[in-house]
Amino acid sequence: MEAKLVLENGAVFIGESFGATGETTGEVVFNTSMTGYQEIITDPSYAGQIVTMTYPLIGNYGVNPEDFESAKPQVAGFIVKELSNHPSNFRATQSLEDWLTEHSIIGIEGIDTRMLTKMIRSVGAMRGIISTLGESDDVLLEKVKRSQQMVGWDLAKVVTTREPYEWNKVDTTPYALAPLRSSAERKWKIAVYDYGVKFNILRRLTSYGCDLTVFPASFPAEKILEMNFDGIFLSNGPGDPSAVRYGIKNIRVLLGKKPIFGICLGHQLLALALGGRTYKLKFGHRGANHPVKNLVTNTIEITSQNHGFAVDPDSLDPSSVEITHLNLNDHTNEGLRHRLYPAFSVQYHPEASPGPHDSDYLFEEFIRLLEQTNAE
Repeated sequence: MEAKLVLENGAVFIGESFGATGETTGEVVFNTSMTGYQEIITDPSYAGQIVTMTYPLIGNYGVNPEDFESAKPQVAGFIVKELSNHPSNFRATQSLEDWLTEHSIIGIEGIDTRMLTKMIRSVGAMRGIISTLGESDDVLLEKVKRSQQMVGWDLAKVVTTREPYEWNKVDTTPYALAPLRSSAERKWKIAVYDYGVKFNILRRLTSYGCDLTVFPASFPAEKILEMNFDGIFLSNGPGDPSAVRYGIKNIRVLLGKKPIFGICLGHQLLALALGGRTYKLKFGHRGANHPVKNLVTNTIEITSQNHGFAVDPDSLDPSSVEITHLNLNDHTNEGLRHRLYPAFSVQYHPEASPGPHDSDYLFEEFIRLLEQTNAE
């Protein structure tokens, strides 16, 4: 079936549909990862976005539940150059197309994804629509212009858990990083704020000896303190960080009282709680090969990233906040730590699912922070 992709700048791409049929709108972005499409599609940070894969052939190893980052697909739509019709992998339980159809996710293939990616890099991330309904370009463009903009959109409240739950699972697949502490050694009680948390973040924290309780994004910080957790984790998530006002307020209550570690949206919210500002990037960072310099150790990490907003380091007070990491592609902020409070965060994804494992040490840093703080 013919499908159209229409962008808010008026550009029209015609291809073939796969997955579900109908219409879907969202912010059109691109991801440069060569593999990991299951993890990308199920990452809650992609809520409200139509994701373009720059690698030309997608779906060749099918899908399997072991590699999901949440219970279901989270993307608003999916764009590929070529969809594999014959997936082959001993771990696969179904094809990518059947899985997307099952979950009502609309995809389009056969368009020039290289041209689309270059357009996004030139113009910036834009709203768009994928449609299989045969409507005119003008009608579709009008729908795009009426769709929700990413700036000011609080998507954390959309993807967060509705009720608290406990997590004690580790990754038991043969391909997982080995658990670093045995269950007998586990002792750290950690409260996880779920702004769109990925399963592999929870797995890595558990592997480092943490017993986790996951809370809704707006759960009151005062109640968290009453439960006397050893530390707080601020998760990744979608949308505009400045719109998550309840999260910023809660973090301010927790600062200085418990050790805090934040990733991605959690990093941005920590910066906002410390009096900083965030801004929207032109086309974001989405891929598994972003070079980051650790300014503390003077080493380089290859990182997995997925974000469309960034922290303005000049908005933070240098007497209380240290900038710890720098993106080597565009020199944007990638990490910070407080000079007085036990709190630090990074913009990228050290759980690296998908991606390299250069940054897994950050979980160990969180454990050391817990040990130092609770020994005092």
